[in-house]
Amino acid sequence: MRILIEEYQYNVANIKNILYGIDALENVEGKVSVHYVGYFYNTLLKDCVFILPKVLLKDVVGQELVFGKYKPESIANLDENNPLDAVERNFLYKFAVWIYRAIVVYKNDKRNDTDIVYHSQIAQVGNGQRRLSNTYLDILLSLLQFNRNNQSFFFFIVKNLHSGLNKINWTRTIGTQAAIVQDGRPIYLNPVNKKRQINFDEELLVIFFSILNYIGETYGFPKEICCQFQLITGKKFETYLNGFGKTRLRQIKYKYFSDKALQLWQLCYAFFDEARQVFITTEQKEYLLVKNFYIVFEAIIDELIGDNPLPDGMEKKQEDGKIVDHLFTAKSLIESENKQTYYIGDSKYYKMGHELGSESIYKQYTYARNVIQWNLDIFNSGKTAESGIRLRDDVTEGYNIIPNFFVSAKMDESFDYTNDGIEKTDRKKNRHKQVQFNNRLFDRDTLLLFHYDVNFLFVLSLYARNNTDQKAQWKHNIRERFRTEIQEWLQKDYDFYAMKAHPDVNGEEYIKTHFKELLGKLYTPFTDESVYSLALDTTTEVNKAENEQLLSELKKYFFVADCRLGEHPDKVLQKPIAEGYLPVADATKNGVLMVMMENYEGKKQKFLPTGKLAVGIKYTRDGIEIAENLQSIGYVLFHIRKDVGQHLFRVKSVQLIKSVDDLPADIYRNVSTTEMYVVVDIETSNQMDASEIHSSRKAYTPNTRYDAQYFKLSQLKSPK
Repeated sequence: MRILIEEYQYNVANIKNILYGIDALENVEGKVSVHYVGYFYNTLLKDCVFILPKVLLKDVVGQELVFGKYKPESIANLDENNPLDAVERNFLYKFAVWIYRAIVVYKNDKRNDTDIVYHSQIAQVGNGQRRLSNTYLDILLSLLQFNRNNQSFFFFIVKNLHSGLNKINWTRTIGTQAAIVQDGRPIYLNPVNKKRQINFDEELLVIFFSILNYIGETYGFPKEICCQFQLITGKKFETYLNGFGKTRLRQIKYKYFSDKALQLWQLCYAFFDEARQVFITTEQKEYLLVKNFYIVFEAIIDELIGDNPLPDGMEKKQEDGKIVDHLFTAKSLIESENKQTYYIGDSKYYKMGHELGSESIYKQYTYARNVIQWNLDIFNSGKTAESGIRLRDDVTEGYNIIPNFFVSAKMDESFDYTNDGIEKTDRKKNRHKQVQFNNRLFDRDTLLLFHYDVNFLFVLSLYARNNTDQKAQWKHNIRERFRTEIQEWLQKDYDFYAMKAHPDVNGEEYIKTHFKELLGKLYTPFTDESVYSLALDTTTEVNKAENEQLLSELKKYFFVADCRLGEHPDKVLQKPIAEGYLPVADATKNGVLMVMMENYEGKKQKFLPTGKLAVGIKYTRDGIEIAENLQSIGYVLFHIRKDVGQHLFRVKSVQLIKSVDDLPADIYRNVSTTEMYVVVDIETSNQMDASEIHSSRKAYTPNTRYDAQYFKLSQLKSPK
């Protein structure tokens, strides 16, 4: 068995014979490299050659070494003077099987670019020329080929095994059973059938089909088991793999005489022996190769992580020519319920220890910008995304966080196929951020990028087995894992809060008024759209000081509570809501000037632009009450004596004018004839929430229905 490593620069003189029959790239310095991965038969050396992925290479002090230990030239011939120990040799022996299976699965998927796959007939068992060595792959393929070509042989054996088994042994039945006579005829209730004897043909078939079952379960090869025998599986089959298989086959070897049975015995024995040579019929051009193996690796990661087809009609090839490797929809980083976002991934096929380049990072940011624009274009055209995802929030003008990540291959140096190798790490080099404005996480131009290494052996074997349930389970687990770990990373750089406006505050109006201070810091991700998510960058002392000032101001108008990513806001907001709040206005100014105003929508244009209004009052009990409590008026309520049509504002100042002549000429008066006026300066930039206000709680008479009145805010509000 000969081994070459993809893209490694060999000296031509060292491997010229190994390269016989395959194209290679040669440069002027006498170096040569192969840009294929796979398997081919070298007719000159009469040996098989495996070209293995460059992921086996590791840079050590300026040298590329296999496993970080061996020069690739030193393991080119595994049968002569190679330095590998038994574990490493066995790994390469079976690693080639996984590579073969992955290429086959890739080739059979019609969604993939199969033009990069070059395939000719693989070895078959026969009476032809013996190879110099046989690989584990040769043996497995020979077993599968024998199964496909000898179905009639199996059915012939099974038919002979079961012939006569249902016939009654009348001699033993009459001699051992008492008959019941009915209508002059004897009836035997328990007739004796012929006994089965141990049959060595059946045992050989059981071993053979148990091997097919094992390689199907382990490597994903098609089983195609046609006979319903009780197979050897689990722990019992492990004993066969650990030596009992060879022992048992040697014990029954001399029970077979036909050529087919002997050939089958030889194949089964070669499987358990692994190193044993078998006769293989070779083709002049036998190969299974793939060019540009990074394309196969991308297909592996996309199958195990991505959505296919892409969500919302997106195309892998974007309008600017960029190609997105992987994209899927999953739960948003913020919302713990059902809201989703896009996750954008790019797979990188490197040698061990290779670092990301700045060009790759920049390109990945471009992918994210393109996806954001795609989503915006859907809604700008008046349509709705099929996924339901809307990245931009119209109220806060913030953008949802789009998780952007790299997945690159690494080799598990203990050759473990069972661990995916994606470990949580705090290494700064695995986190990248690009911003236009400081401290704006929910900004279109704030782009985050995370880097994961995945165990190449794990994803290779999972893909090669092609087990739908196993792939779906890992896809679910890894998506949830990405989400959780990205959340943890973000929470080290940002403090996250949930915010809900005080009952006397209109949250949307406040955000519009203070848009510049809040842009990029607020987003509305929750099912309850009156609750906002606030993210504040804590990576610098300057940011921390600014954040403290902002929080102090926001808490005057909102209930604010720490809310970790993915946490439900209702739970964390319970405490600040229960503790109550102090209105922004002076606590002594809890009075409300109630102004009866029908056709508010038509009249508001006359006073809201300036914020100034003259409210006429009379020398009645209601008027005197207003005058007596003038200094405690902090609000004005426009109403129609019902719970609907109410509009509540804070007032900046209140003044009593006893003479009409003292009123400014351009000020709007709610009534034109009255004894005196209360002039109020309204804070129009922030209309407050009046949903819990009940103007009908203030008593009135038919004669005073349209008069202005005074009442305390707490008396107008619903009890908690």
